[in-house]
Amino acid sequence: MPGILRNEANPWIDIAVLSGMGQARNALIAQSSDALIAVNGEYGTLSEIALGLKMGKPVVVLESRWEIEGVHRVESPEEAVELAFKLIQEHEMG
Repeated sequence: MPGILRNEANPWIDIAVLSGMGQARNALIAQSSDALIAVNGEYGTLSEIALGLKMGKPVVVLESRWEIEGVHRVESPEEAVELAFKLIQEHEMG
């Protein structure tokens, strides 16, 4: 989370990780991830996608309005998770 208040998390979040860093947290998210799954989103999501790609991380997108070279597009959340795990395994082996 960009802020410092847990109650600002959306209701689907099980564990809110508070950074207090605003949008700068996107670099932490990208660096700490084995793969990124981007769902729709705005410019913050676009930033996470770009950072993930720059860091050489697999990036899977669902319902993205942007056409970005290097991302993997999927049609369902299940497909996104399945592909992310597959790409992580390939990335670790390669």
